[in-house]
Amino acid sequence: MDIRTRRLLPPLSLAIALALSACGDNDAPVAPAIPPTELAAVETPPPAYPPEAECDSNGGTTVLRVTIERDGVPAQVNQVQSSGNDALDQAALEAVRGWKFRAATRNGNPVSHTITVPVTFPPVLEKPTRCFAQGAPR
Repeated sequence: MDIRTRRLLPPLSLAIALALSACGDNDAPVAPAIPPTELAAVETPPPAYPPEAECDSNGGTTVLRVTIERDGVPAQVNQVQSSGNDALDQAALEAVRGWKFRAATRNGNPVSHTITVPVTFPPVLEKPTRCFAQGAPR
């Protein structure tokens, strides 16, 4: 073995050893990546129209910030923007608190998620007949 070969042998051996150790155990199974899923609404019935707002032909949009927990249930529901009508705002809050979701997942595990939800009450174009009865809300 000449002198050049003797000088190259230790670094070359080290490089080969490092390359082989980086390969790891080729027989070990690799866990498949679990794709994330997004939050999905499951049960979101519209809120009941408050009678006083309906008879006054009030409409508007209440914007809520909702935190959905890992079990798919809204844990926190906070009003971000008012519709301009307290009865509509309360109806929106009550309805959304009862909604059900399928939680978002990351790496196969459910995670909490916060969303913004606009709840719109269209103006009533035709008042119900009860609005014209004596003693009915305006």
